[in-house]
Amino acid sequence: MRKALLLVWIIVAYWSSTSLPVFAAGPNSYQVTGPVLEVSDSMIAVQKGKDRWEIGRDSSTKIDGDLKVGSKVTIKYRMIATSVQVKPEKGSKQAK
Repeated sequence: MRKALLLVWIIVAYWSSTSLPVFAAGPNSYQVTGPVLEVSDSMIAVQKGKDRWEIGRDSSTKIDGDLKVGSKVTIKYRMIATSVQVKPEKGSKQAK
């Protein structure tokens, strides 16, 4: 009986230690590299292929080096929702 209880505790401890980081993980990080097209206090625009990417920034954004138009940069960013609007399902009736 003691061996079975010990085995259960070992399994629970292992499961807890390996699954907790998954629950605590934040949104994925991404990066974009290219020449800077425009810089402002709230945004950095970068050319990626034929597309213009505008990445928001604030006072907490860490800048290493002299950021200016024409510089080649690599920007690391995360996608974070600023608002969510839930639409009613088709066929459901809204209360008036």
